[in-house]
Amino acid sequence: MRAKSLLFVVIGITAAALLVIFSLYNGYLRFNYPTLSQFPVQGIDISNHQKQIRWDDIDKCQVSFVFIKATEGGDFKDKSFHANWTAARERGFIVGAYHFFTFCKSGEEQAKNFIETVPLEPNTLPPVIDLEYGGNCQLTSDKALVLAEIEVLINRLEDFYHKKPILYVTSEFYNDFVAYKFDNNPIWIRDIYTQPALVDSREWTLWQYANRGHLDGIDTFVDLNVFHGTEQQFKTLIE
Repeated sequence: MRAKSLLFVVIGITAAALLVIFSLYNGYLRFNYPTLSQFPVQGIDISNHQKQIRWDDIDKCQVSFVFIKATEGGDFKDKSFHANWTAARERGFIVGAYHFFTFCKSGEEQAKNFIETVPLEPNTLPPVIDLEYGGNCQLTSDKALVLAEIEVLINRLEDFYHKKPILYVTSEFYNDFVAYKFDNNPIWIRDIYTQPALVDSREWTLWQYANRGHLDGIDTFVDLNVFHGTEQQFKTLIE
C-alpha cells in the first residue's frame, strides 16, 4: 500500500513538473509579471521573426512603444524593418530601431549600415545597440578592441541621430563589457527571471522581462519590456 501511494506521489510530482516546463516553454507561465501600476509604460521589440503583424489588433493599453530590428553587423538589413516602422508609426506607437552589434565588423561599418537603413525622424526613440553573445561571431579580439568598436558605433549614431544610444545587454555581456563604462548611455537589460539589479548598482532604463510573450495581433512569441519611470520621464527619451 505504501509503495502504491508513493508511486502516485511520484507520478503527481512528475506530471506537475512537466506541466510547469510546458507552460514556461510555451509562454503561458512567466517568472515576471510587472504591472501597469508599477511600470505604466510598457512595450515590445520585434523583428522579421514576428512575421506578419496585425497592427490594428495590438492593444495600446498594453503597448506604448515598439523597438524594431533594423540591422546587424556591417551589411545585414532586416527585411521587415521598413514595413514595421511605417505601420507602427501610422498607428500611433512610439518607435525606435535597434542594431545587433557583431564582433566581426568594425564600429564604422556597423554605424554606416544602421544610418543607411533607419531614417532620422522626429518623435522617435534613441537608436539601440544590441550587445550580447548569443548569435554573435566568435570573439577573437581582446576586450579593449571590442570596447573601442562599441565606442565608435555609439559616437557615430549619437552624432547622426542627436540622441545617446541605448545599450541593450544581457547580464553576462553587461558584466563582461559594460559595467562601470558608458555612463551616459541608457541601459536596457534582459532578465527573464527576476527584476534586474546591475552589478555596479547602476539604474536601468528598460527591462526585457519576457521572451515568450503572447499578444493579440502577433502570432509568434514576442519580447515584452517595461520602461523604468513615469510617462513624463519616458517622453524625455523622444525629445
